Amino acid sequence: MPPLKKEELCQTMKLHIHPCDNDIALLKDLTEHYRLACNDISQYVFDHGCMLNSVELQKVLYEHIRKAFRLKSQFAISSIKTVTARYKTIETVYAKSPYKYQDEKGKWQFIPRDLSWLWKPVLFSRPQADFVRNRDYSFVNGASGEKLLSLNTLGKRIKVSFDVPECFHEYFDGTWRFGGGKIVNLLGEWYFHISMTRAADHQFDLTNTSHVVGIDRGLRFLAVAYDEKGKTSFHDGRKIMKKRDTFNKVRAELQSKGTKSAKRALKRISGRENRWMTDVNHQISKALVQKYGADTLFVLEDLTGVSFDEQNLSTRTKKQRNELRSWAFYQLEQFLTYKAHAVGAEIIEVDAHYTSQRCPKCGQVRKENRNHETHEYVCSCCGYQSNDDRIGAMNIQMLGTMYVSGDTNPRFGVRKEN
Repeated sequence: MPPLKKEELCQTMKLHIHPCDNDIALLKDLTEHYRLACNDISQYVFDHGCMLNSVELQKVLYEHIRKAFRLKSQFAISSIKTVTARYKTIETVYAKSPYKYQDEKGKWQFIPRDLSWLWKPVLFSRPQADFVRNRDYSFVNGASGEKLLSLNTLGKRIKVSFDVPECFHEYFDGTWRFGGGKIVNLLGEWYFHISMTRAADHQFDLTNTSHVVGIDRGLRFLAVAYDEKGKTSFHDGRKIMKKRDTFNKVRAELQSKGTKSAKRALKRISGRENRWMTDVNHQISKALVQKYGADTLFVLEDLTGVSFDEQNLSTRTKKQRNELRSWAFYQLEQFLTYKAHAVGAEIIEVDAHYTSQRCPKCGQVRKENRNHETHEYVCSCCGYQSNDDRIGAMNIQMLGTMYVSGDTNPRFGVRKEN
């Protein structure tokens, strides 16, 4: 586990821009050529062993990209960085989800995955373009003094008006640093996303920790939090899963039709479901951070290489296994992390082994103590009994307490029944 460090706040400001018809044509031309360039670069990266050195790629592909796709200098360089960033993201995802299988003895085995597991190049299907601050985009004053967004294109530079939601006004107070931008077209509306960073107002100090909160993630309860005072909060996931079932049924019906209109509807459903999932994770992470505030250490299981199926394969249906794989647990972790940093709290990940099997009172580890049908944990050694998800949160919280006490890599050993 890496040591805690000073954190910067990272946010994305989303501006709704209003280009005129001529400007829209220029933006469509730019984003489509940029997309085609990214796919060309992606093919080269894939064909050359997933080569991700941007400097070396630029030496080889720069002139070709400019001529073949009419990209200006900075856009040509940015397209290379866009592709390498996408591959590195996939590399990170693969590292967190190794290939798993059961051997002849029924024991789960894990094989680390890297980019060599890709069987085709990464595809860029949506028109897009990344902009560099003060090169490809900047803020300028209009004739009447209003703020306009100046954007580079393959033709002329354009100036567009934009809306700033009230929650984004603080980003213009001079404390935030503007980073790169991305043009986005959603359902015919145009948006410009800008990455923002600034130093956190309150830096987390481990010696001043006021709360240690263990969080167990799952489906019946999307998050169960247990703190140092023995208080538990449950974030119910059953209603969420019912809505998820509705999405799955509609998706299955549309897929069975296979018409062009059905495929268009599938895209709309997918976007709606992703936005809904994102909102759910925002609500959970916001509630946790608001409840505990600054100087809180939130403790999560490190889910790298952990399979819910590994623990409960025989007790879960195929539908339940698919739900476990598809829910955005990692997204919840990301949201909780940046919201915690914004108030001066911190996140750590701890070893997940035995957190669902260990009795938090006597330390016995016994898989059979957990009843998945009744969602109860009953210790066969000391008799302690509680909700099984709460047991997981209690053990995770205990590992966090060990971390605060100086153990930089807290984990549980196995104390089996005599």
